[in-house]
Formats: sequence, C-alpha cells, structure tokens
Amino acid sequence: MLNRVVLMGRLVSDPELKTTPNGVSVTNFRIAVDRSYVRSGEERKADFIDIVCWRQTAEFVCRYFGKGAMIAVDGQLQTRTYQAKDGTNRYVVEVVADNVSFTGEKRESSGGYNQSYGSPQSYDQPQSQPQQYQEPAAQAQPSYQSGSNADFQDMPLDDDLPF
Repeated sequence: MLNRVVLMGRLVSDPELKTTPNGVSVTNFRIAVDRSYVRSGEERKADFIDIVCWRQTAEFVCRYFGKGAMIAVDGQLQTRTYQAKDGTNRYVVEVVADNVSFTGEKRESSGGYNQSYGSPQSYDQPQSQPQQYQEPAAQAQPSYQSGSNADFQDMPLDDDLPF
C-alpha cells in the first residue's frame, strides 16, 4: 500500500511552535495550493491543506518560514476524529510532513520573507544582491559546461547492457 503526498504552496499564516507535555516540538499550519486548471472567465482557485510537523521538522518550519512563503511538503495523509467543545464529532484530514524544503524562491536581502501574502518580492525590480560564497580557486572543480563531443567515447553497440 502507498500513502504519499507531495505538495507545494504558500503558508496562509505564520507557523507557531508548540510543545507537547512530553517535550516534543509540533506545529500545525495551512498552505494554499493553486489548482492546475482555470475555467475561462474565472479566477484561479486554491485548495487549503492542513499540515502537521513534528520534532526537528517543526522547529525548522517555524524558524525559516513565515506567512506567504512558498514551501514544499513531502508526507503522508492522515485522518482523525475528535470531539469538539460543543460535543459534536469532527473529522480532520491532514498531511503529516516527513520532509519540508525551500522551493528556490528568492528571499529579501534582509533575510526575511516578504510578509505581504500573495505578493512575493518581484524579480523585475532591481534588488541588492546578497553576498555569495565563492570556493577558493585552488580547490575549483572541473567544469563540463564548455565540453564538446570529443570529450566522450562512443559505446560499442554489440555489448550487453549491465541492466
């Protein structure tokens, strides 16, 4: 059986780190994921999906992600029921994240994410470029970007493939 979910979307609000009575870190947050299709004459719609992260993953999310930030989530779909304060039974579907990661979206030079939800920092506007780490020249690795076909050998076609 397989239960795998991979999502990419924007955080709807800032995640808040909580701790269980046993001292385990946990955070719950919701992401907005755009649907891949748009009907003509309508705006693009989004689905809002609840995510749960535990331990180091929860601490990572709370430290580096904020409202409006793009996030990639890899996890498992989980369902549960609970009884609300008014006595009604509630049914919840959420993704329990195994891994979360940045999406490669640029951040502001101050190190924080542009806090205006839905409008990440524009890439068309001039920005100050952050300092980038450059490896010392003595340890530079060879580059194959300027290679040619002469750098490769032809493979004999009569040999059996190893797989």
